[in-house]
Amino acid sequence: MFSFLKKKKHVLTSPVTGTLLPLAKVSDPVFAEGMMGAGVAVEPTASDVYSPVEGTITTIFPTKHAIGIKSTIGKDVLLHIGIDTVELNGQGFHIHVSEGDKVTSTTLLAQVDHDYLKSQGKASTIMVLFPEEKVLPSVQEKPIAAQQEIFTLD
Repeated sequence: MFSFLKKKKHVLTSPVTGTLLPLAKVSDPVFAEGMMGAGVAVEPTASDVYSPVEGTITTIFPTKHAIGIKSTIGKDVLLHIGIDTVELNGQGFHIHVSEGDKVTSTTLLAQVDHDYLKSQGKASTIMVLFPEEKVLPSVQEKPIAAQQEIFTLD
């Protein structure tokens, strides 16, 4: 009856097909210890990277390894592609969005050349980080498809 009074739930979806991991399992301690905020990780098996939330692109790093999104519920989200991939200066990444674009879980953000990253000695792990959050729902390691729901946020 008063559906307009209900608080909107926000769904976090997997940005890529692969294996969902708790952030603590990421090989880089900066991410694993939550220094960049709470989050989740996916070890990818596909090259297409989708938006994990509905929102607006706020930042695309010049090195193409990270994309900032402001979710429709006001949470800042950082999608970080790979570990130490800033050193690649954009090689291995093809970005499909621009700052200011509205995105949903069906929006293709980027394509990643995982073979190139591997040839450069870089891990392809993709992190979805919430820099302002300290705690998020926990996740278990499991196979996951791109755009599949991970959990909901308030």
